[in-house]
Amino acid sequence: MRPQIVVGATIALNATLFVINLAVAELSGSRAVLSQAIFTITDLVGGAFLLWGLYLSRRPADYDHPFGHGRERFFWAFVSIVVSFTVAGLLAIVAGFDQLTNPRTVSHIADGLVVVGATLATSVAGIAVTLRELRHGRQTLDRFLASANQGLKSIFYQDLIAIAGSIAAFGGLLAVYRTGDASLDGLTALVEGMILFLAGIVLAVESREYLVGRALDPRTTQKVLSLIERDHRVVQVRDAQSMLIGPDDALLALRVNFRDDLTTDQLEQAIDDVAAAVRHVFPVVHHVVIEPES
Repeated sequence: MRPQIVVGATIALNATLFVINLAVAELSGSRAVLSQAIFTITDLVGGAFLLWGLYLSRRPADYDHPFGHGRERFFWAFVSIVVSFTVAGLLAIVAGFDQLTNPRTVSHIADGLVVVGATLATSVAGIAVTLRELRHGRQTLDRFLASANQGLKSIFYQDLIAIAGSIAAFGGLLAVYRTGDASLDGLTALVEGMILFLAGIVLAVESREYLVGRALDPRTTQKVLSLIERDHRVVQVRDAQSMLIGPDDALLALRVNFRDDLTTDQLEQAIDDVAAAVRHVFPVVHHVVIEPES
């Protein structure tokens, strides 16, 4: 999967949507449409954070970061989630509460419905881009959602929530048109804000385990151990510890009991072969540390 394609498409679409939503929000006075504009601009900023994190993560390893900078993507994905969901949700809640308690006339409802429809269509297009990239990378949706790609998953969830928010905004504007009750516009913005805020809390909590350090999936670890123990020079893997240091980068530390009859040269060759085999079969494991024991 090519993360720069997904993030780039998200930034381009949200930049366009922000201008349109903000213009219609100013014209109509609708807080529901304003909430859409808030979400798109924070989504735009969040996408920029993801790109920055992707750039930083590709820097080579150095003395202070011997295993590279892969965790930059986890950190900036967390920042993106906070900005795109939590901050946007709070701003939308404030705008909705203000309209609910002090209703202002909502005009140009037809324009608002058109721009909300455009936001809905764009969000569907964003999901289509993500699904296309999954097919390009020969990855299923289930594997993607269970992966450590927090940044790309946040974009996918942003599009899903944007669809839910657009549906709510569309219904709210129709209700205002039919009843003439402008407070319903504030209620709609309040609902949009709550959806965003709660989604941000859930995703931020999910991101925590990657920031503090999460191991490889147990099934993957078991497959790695099975591969190693098939080597005729290996008696048993005594211990295995792993940690994700990026969405597609992991560290694996092993204590391996090799055959006692191996010479020093044969033992060194066995260690190199085992490490190479693990990296070849499991490309996510970039760093393999093997401690031999008798």
